[in-house]
Amino acid sequence: MSDAVSLTSPAAAEPSGSAANSLADPRRASWLVLAIFLAPALAVYVGLTAYPAFRTIHDSFFTIEGMEQTFVGLANYRELVRDETFWVAVRNTFIWSFVAPILDVSTGLLLALALYAGVPFARFLRVAWFTPVLLSYVVVAILWMWIFNYDWGILNALLRAVGLGSLASSWLGNPNLALASVIVTHAWKWAGFNMVVCLAAIHSLPKEVLEAAELDNCGWGAKLRYIIVPMLRPTLINLYILAFIGKMKIFDLVWIMTAGGPLWATETVSTYVYKRAFNWNTFDLGYPSAIATVWFGVVCATVVILNRILSSRERLEY
Repeated sequence: MSDAVSLTSPAAAEPSGSAANSLADPRRASWLVLAIFLAPALAVYVGLTAYPAFRTIHDSFFTIEGMEQTFVGLANYRELVRDETFWVAVRNTFIWSFVAPILDVSTGLLLALALYAGVPFARFLRVAWFTPVLLSYVVVAILWMWIFNYDWGILNALLRAVGLGSLASSWLGNPNLALASVIVTHAWKWAGFNMVVCLAAIHSLPKEVLEAAELDNCGWGAKLRYIIVPMLRPTLINLYILAFIGKMKIFDLVWIMTAGGPLWATETVSTYVYKRAFNWNTFDLGYPSAIATVWFGVVCATVVILNRILSSRERLEY
């Protein structure tokens, strides 16, 4: 009888120890599941992003020649201040980062407005304008190098055909035109991405506001200036900041088309870091690490400042 009572008693039926705690607190089990699923991604992030970043900062205080490391403190940073080529690269990169995004975003907005207005062959044009986004930088660079070729490039051929042969130029060989030519190439590649984002944002605008503007006989210019652009302001700002970040670290297109030339006219910080690390005969990874460290801080600080300046203080609700 006592055995039967003990088998059916509440104390015997209750789980004990850690099993009871896990059943009582489901959050512990959920954190365990999250840790299991996040561990692979965190391991990849730490190994391929976080560790190289911290190692770069660490190496910036050393002179690294092969396997030998010599601590030099802030000597690399002092040399950086006197490096004229570095400041040319900074100037070119800032021109890229502040001017080129305006061209990218405005071109994408104009293309989106054209599709929204219902231009002929809109379905074909949507695919054609977005296609450059799918091309690799290698293909885009080679294509536009052909277009900019002085002897048989299509741009100079068109200028000569319409009687403007005096304007034909070596677009990538002229220090005064090379940077602008590469910026136009980059804008051509990414205009389709900005177009798709702007078109989606336009279609998400409240139809009541647009219909009310049409009832008031509001023209396209006034509608664009006073209604569409103000409502698209958060989207345009985000696109500008994304383009800004991408251009602050631009490398591949410049390297393929001009390799930073001619006469450092298209040199960017990324191409200069690569040259100092692998192309020059200095065999020192400490100095390019210092450049990368400084530029990492500049990019982070500039993005924060841009966010503060460009973001709207009053949230737009509709």
